[in-house]
Amino acid sequence: MRIFDTYVQQLKYRVLKEVAKLAYENRLDEAYYKVPRIVIPEDFETTRCCIYKARAIVEERTRLAMGGDKENPNIIESISIACDQCREQRFVVSQLCRGCISHKCQEVCKVGALSFDKNHRAIIDPEKCVECGKCKQACPYGAIVEHICPCMASCKVNAISINENKKAVIDYDKCVMCGACVYNCPFGAMSDKSFILDVIKLLKDADENHKVYAVIAPAIVSQFKYAKIGQIVTGIKKIGFHEVVEAAFGADVVLYKEAMELKEKGKLTTSCCPAFVMQIEKHFPKVKEYVSHNVSPMIETARFIKSQDPNASVVFIGPCIAKKQEIRREEFKGIVDAVITFEELQSLLDSRDVNVEDLPESVLNNASYYGRIFAKSSGITQGAKDLLAKEAPDFEVKPLVMNGLEECKIGLLKFGKNLLDANFLEGMACVGGCINGSGCIHHGDKNAIDVDKYGMEAYEKDVMSSYEIYQLNKK
Repeated sequence: MRIFDTYVQQLKYRVLKEVAKLAYENRLDEAYYKVPRIVIPEDFETTRCCIYKARAIVEERTRLAMGGDKENPNIIESISIACDQCREQRFVVSQLCRGCISHKCQEVCKVGALSFDKNHRAIIDPEKCVECGKCKQACPYGAIVEHICPCMASCKVNAISINENKKAVIDYDKCVMCGACVYNCPFGAMSDKSFILDVIKLLKDADENHKVYAVIAPAIVSQFKYAKIGQIVTGIKKIGFHEVVEAAFGADVVLYKEAMELKEKGKLTTSCCPAFVMQIEKHFPKVKEYVSHNVSPMIETARFIKSQDPNASVVFIGPCIAKKQEIRREEFKGIVDAVITFEELQSLLDSRDVNVEDLPESVLNNASYYGRIFAKSSGITQGAKDLLAKEAPDFEVKPLVMNGLEECKIGLLKFGKNLLDANFLEGMACVGGCINGSGCIHHGDKNAIDVDKYGMEAYEKDVMSSYEIYQLNKK
């Protein structure tokens, strides 16, 4: 079995792999019956109440693996039956309570939710508690603990709440599709829809007149730890893709265009991270005018491919769940035909019994150093500063690198009120950048080292070298 960070990812992978197998065998009509029984056999030791509930949850996962609710235009859905109702009470009194006589916790509670038992230990009445947190701040022993659901804690735009049935629900008016809840929910109750079936159909229908291209995000080099990037490229081709192109090539083009736009406008925020762009649109609309008018590297690369091969289909393979939502935007429809994550690529490879670690390496050399380090936080800024230092030395780049949605929120608040001495805002929804996207197989600090090394191996060393190639080949 492939190694993922969590068992939830492993479970998701197994469902996707079985669905993909059935799709290749033209037996999808059996999916809802077969997949739960393959993933949860009779002797399976489940943490749920019984294997029947575990299978019911896998059935829901199977539905999402096959595209999910067609009526729901959003990429992330809540699997209600999988939610463990973990947030019953936000503030609880721990064993650290000493039963002191100062009763500061009770004094600061304005709603009378604090009382004491016969041993003088504090008790919080959840029916009266308004979750203000003042008792926690007042306790001299730190005995009052705040408990927040992992999905809610991970959502930095406050898009998740608990309904009357104590189930987690998503407010899509606030959600930016970053997928943090998908990765952080310990029970996997939040999940993204998969379009792996769309990809399989494209590959099965491909021929000499209709080729399918894979566009891979540079974060891929930090993901498949058991193989080399050249072997992964060979594996992608082996399952039917005609060619593999680096999204980093599009990143070089976008970097040049954004740098020139920054020089022209004087102030700019990047447009490469779709979740960051959605955060601006939904939560900071006054800043929207400063968002770069350039498209993301994914869109730029796909446009280039289709300018060279008008009959091509393009599948983006990356770490980002928000990319699935990005291609549905009206202005981008038809440019990228499908998006799958690294998790889904692993499932697709294994469904075809492709062991990439046993394959020869293919050459991959489409982009520059700076295009490849787009995958990490500060990568865009490094490229912009290098480019403008050469092309417009009189223009001073004053960057603000915002690493994760919390930093983005603080930076955008200050930017909107003219409290920043910065003219170039780089925003990444995921902490660390795309290398820690919610669709990654692995997450961690070492991923940045892998991307830096990958960047250093690029044949083209600066953005202009890639951009000149783009200009020569553009139709």
